[in-house]
Amino acid sequence: MSTTSTGTAYLPQASGPTVLTGTPVVPGVALGPVIRPSGAVRLPGDGEPDVEEGARPAEKQRFVAAAEVVAGRLAQRAAAATGVSAEVLSTTAGLARDRGLLSAVEQRIDSGSPAAVATVQAAQQFMDMFTALGGLMAERVTDVRDVRDRIVAELTGQGEPGVPSPDVPSVLLADDLAPADTAGLDPARVIGLATRLGGTTSHTAIIARQLGLPCVVAVGGLDDVPAGATVLLDGEQGTVTVDPEEFEALARVDAARAAAEALSGYEGPATTKDGHAVQVLANVQDGAGAQAAAAVHAEGVGLLRTELAFLGHAEEPSVEEQAKGYAAVFEAFAGRKVVLRTLDAGSDKPLAFATLPDEANPALGVRGLRIARLDPGLLERQLDAVAEAARTTSSTPWVMAPMVATVAEAADFATQVRARGLVPGVMIEVPSAALLADRLLEHVDFLSIGTNDLSQYTLAADRLSADLADLTDPWQPALLLLVSMTAEAGRRRGKPVGVCGEAAADPLLACVLVGLGISSLSCAASAVPGVGSKLGTVELATCQEAARAALAADGPAEARAAVRAVLAAAE
Repeated sequence: MSTTSTGTAYLPQASGPTVLTGTPVVPGVALGPVIRPSGAVRLPGDGEPDVEEGARPAEKQRFVAAAEVVAGRLAQRAAAATGVSAEVLSTTAGLARDRGLLSAVEQRIDSGSPAAVATVQAAQQFMDMFTALGGLMAERVTDVRDVRDRIVAELTGQGEPGVPSPDVPSVLLADDLAPADTAGLDPARVIGLATRLGGTTSHTAIIARQLGLPCVVAVGGLDDVPAGATVLLDGEQGTVTVDPEEFEALARVDAARAAAEALSGYEGPATTKDGHAVQVLANVQDGAGAQAAAAVHAEGVGLLRTELAFLGHAEEPSVEEQAKGYAAVFEAFAGRKVVLRTLDAGSDKPLAFATLPDEANPALGVRGLRIARLDPGLLERQLDAVAEAARTTSSTPWVMAPMVATVAEAADFATQVRARGLVPGVMIEVPSAALLADRLLEHVDFLSIGTNDLSQYTLAADRLSADLADLTDPWQPALLLLVSMTAEAGRRRGKPVGVCGEAAADPLLACVLVGLGISSLSCAASAVPGVGSKLGTVELATCQEAARAALAADGPAEARAAVRAVLAAAE
């Protein structure tokens, strides 16, 4: 019999283990008692008595103070975090300080609503708006709801919502998690994560990869598993086993531990078993993240996300401020490859000074490189900052643009990058770019495939939609076919083609990507040893056979099974 830290007991079922299946996200095995997010915050109803007119200024101040406490907590956690976790926490802190939210709350307080009621009403206004916009903007509903609950809890004296800190290592099960909750998880206490909703490219999945937490999403039947039950979570197979047989469960945990210990010896550089070199790089967002990546023997940076320097700013950061942040990353990998992505704002990453308001479909709107259409100076100043950081650190970074769709866009970007002595490239995130890869390579020196966005645009499925998670699975044969076409274009032109989407963090899929002709893989730092070690166990010919098997499959599950069979036969 297992118990959670709250003492709630769960009696195993006499019928034996129950296996729930979902979509695998982060490989690894976790065995422990179930914990769930703390109970929902009690929201006030509309029947609360009105606030007297004379007390309304003080009520506004109560809201401002509560919102600032929430924002401060989140900002403090962001300062202690790195990478995507820092970005998510900073974004959520910014939402708590959002002027639009403040204005909407104050209007309702002026009409007599108490601060807590006004918060709920104003938040609902924004949630309805984001839901109506659909696409990636609908993902912000979770963020707004999270901030609403935190502010209401502060106003009403309730405990801060979120994930409890268990006394023993535990497995977290949830319908879904607010990104801020995922970003704040302690991997020493929460050793595995499974959600009923979510997809392989959701914020929860991306942060779980960064933390190295075994993770499965879109798990059916998860609601029926109570807190306190013992579960075995397998992040490679995509299963959650309730009441597992003790002997088998411990054996799988021991095997996973042995595999993890084997990874600890990885020092790079990565090659296949027969010596074919593949660069295994890291996705980072700041100097601290770059240092962490260097510590796990990443060969360089395959994706420097530059959004962190802009998030939370009401105005564009100066060239000097940007350059300082970029230089910290260049210094961590002095003399080695660093690929920087220019600002990828818009859609699910709105910026006050760069994003169009009220776009009908932000995912198909002005985002990424397209922001330069409205404000060319934004890109020019960022490239100036990159050039300044390169000069002060004696580096030659590779610089790529996101959301390129045409040859003309690639040619114009390459001209601007080369004028500053930098190496130009573009991201392949739009199907048109994959189809035109040969022509793009007439103008740029490299391509990097962002599988997260490429999957959503290829399958016409919002990559953050839990209901469509199966369509945005990186094992989709249609996506792999576009990857193959792009890699072949690089081979013909003699120029490198990498993958920097979340697909590169999957050791099994990494073998397929290498077989398709990909020359570098960039993933979360925590995934680098696993990917590099896995490649060292297979020959290039086996990777190529695995790639053919994946392309011939009719769906993701069939592709995974076919590739496992190929690799098993080659052992």
